[in-house]
Amino acid sequence: MKRCIFALACFAVISFLFPLLCLAQSSHLPASPCHIESTTFEGWKAEQLTNPWVTLTIVPQLGGRLMQVAFGGHPYLFVNPRYLGQYFPPQEGAASRRWINYGGDKVWPMPEGTKDEQHWAGPVSGPLDDGAYTLRVLSHEPDCAVELVGPPDPDTGIQYSRDIRIGSSSPEISFHAVMKNVTGHPLHWSMQSVSQYDTADRSEAGTYNHDFWAFTPANPESVYLEGYHVRDGPAGDPSFSIRHGLFTLHWLYLQSEVWVDSTGNWVAVVDGSTQYAMIERFHRHPHASYPGKATVIFYTNGPSMRLNDQGVPEITPADPVRVPYYMEAELNSPMADLAPGSTYAMDTEWLPTRLEGPVATVAYAAAVSKPVEAVAAGGKIQLSGTFGVFFPGKLVAYLYDRDGIQTGEAQLQTVSPLRFVTLQQSVDAPPGTARVSIHLVDPNGSDRGSLGEAWLNPAAEGAY
Repeated sequence: MKRCIFALACFAVISFLFPLLCLAQSSHLPASPCHIESTTFEGWKAEQLTNPWVTLTIVPQLGGRLMQVAFGGHPYLFVNPRYLGQYFPPQEGAASRRWINYGGDKVWPMPEGTKDEQHWAGPVSGPLDDGAYTLRVLSHEPDCAVELVGPPDPDTGIQYSRDIRIGSSSPEISFHAVMKNVTGHPLHWSMQSVSQYDTADRSEAGTYNHDFWAFTPANPESVYLEGYHVRDGPAGDPSFSIRHGLFTLHWLYLQSEVWVDSTGNWVAVVDGSTQYAMIERFHRHPHASYPGKATVIFYTNGPSMRLNDQGVPEITPADPVRVPYYMEAELNSPMADLAPGSTYAMDTEWLPTRLEGPVATVAYAAAVSKPVEAVAAGGKIQLSGTFGVFFPGKLVAYLYDRDGIQTGEAQLQTVSPLRFVTLQQSVDAPPGTARVSIHLVDPNGSDRGSLGEAWLNPAAEGAY
């Protein structure tokens, strides 16, 4: 009798849990919540924020740097092998005007320069770049969040703090950076998010990744002659171009800095060799003043071109140890007027994903490599497109007639940020259907928005 009761109890538990396990598997639900723990990273004391999607490693001592972000086991950021586990107090580097480039992601002031006190003479060792920050845990659930507070900088008169946050249901990373005037007089500064991406070839040591790209929307009415401004490096650098309305950077091992007055609110960094991508999303203010008119700046590290003593152009030697492989993606805030004691905040989001091919555009829920297409024939609609989604869930096709009245909907495939999405699916075409919109609905039933929409081909039966 006891065996029967035990068997029935086990059957009841399994019957209850099995649908939940199937739902979790089908919707790619996380198996555990986020958590925060102390650790050692490459010899430094660090704090890690982890969820089932990403691991963020922060080294507070090194200017509050986010030293590494790993998604699906793939590390994105450059960590300088010359300085692993080492720490140089800012006063040591500042005395010799030295910059210790540890790598990672940090916050800097803009504009840069040495002509007056309204320009930051960096990058250089100092409280803003490599001063010790304090870390405080803000929350453990439902989100994991920490606050990093840096020391005041006497040269610029500002102090930085930054909140970094992740949840449990997606790989989305949120940043809230604050710039504070710690002087007794007004200040005028911009704040800059600076992320150093590793551009080394992961399959062959000692060489660079020949399939590394960056994109951001170009400004059709740019203040720059070419649609961008090469501020440092060869003016005809073949790394840069405008393609299909996007500023496009194909990384080459050559030092350059390029300014872009992008009209968009995103930057996409794509490693074509591994098919991992990172989307950095920011808030652009159309009527605000930006440093040098640039909302986005890219810096590519490498040998530099210069004139020798005879005035002949030459390129400095390629030395991956002294001049390693990395690229900076820099997002600028507008110039802010800061009264004594006042603050200015900059909010950004990072969205790691997998992506096959270049970026055509970025929607709220996904990076789009091949936009949605819809072809109708024989009472069916053939849907296609290629995406890197930011959230797990399921794609749903909403069907409309030419007057915008919904004619139906169709459940499509389950998707995950850990796999690039190739949509090739046929759905029934209700009479009068003329337009299709593809949405991502997460496991909680929340509509994360459209990945794109398309009109059916004009020759489609019943579409027009």
